[in-house]
Amino acid sequence: MKYHQSELMRYAINGVVATAVHYGVLTINLRVLEFSSAGLANLVAALFGITASFLGSRYFVFQKADGSLLLQAMKFSGLYGAIAVLHGVILLVWTDWMRYDHRAGFLIATLIQVALSYVGNRRMVFNV
Repeated sequence: MKYHQSELMRYAINGVVATAVHYGVLTINLRVLEFSSAGLANLVAALFGITASFLGSRYFVFQKADGSLLLQAMKFSGLYGAIAVLHGVILLVWTDWMRYDHRAGFLIATLIQVALSYVGNRRMVFNV
């Protein structure tokens, strides 16, 4: 049980670091590199954040560097793509169809995203 708690703590730390990388690159893109599109700046920043999340998961959270880097990266990308679609569908249904507040929908979708990401990475990507 203690190992599992430690893994969850590393997962939380990795999420904070990946989010900081995403936000940091977004800020640099907008303020230093002067991207004219916030959407494009965010897309580029998201790639950096996702890469940080993957590397952190591989080497820090699940410590599964013995597996194929390419295979793990492909599984990770597929998992995150599916979760991103689900996140969007939850917001679509919650906000657009049911007319509830988007902030609550975002929070619900994000909590589901975090849980699915942890379980999916643990069982499907890194096979812990």
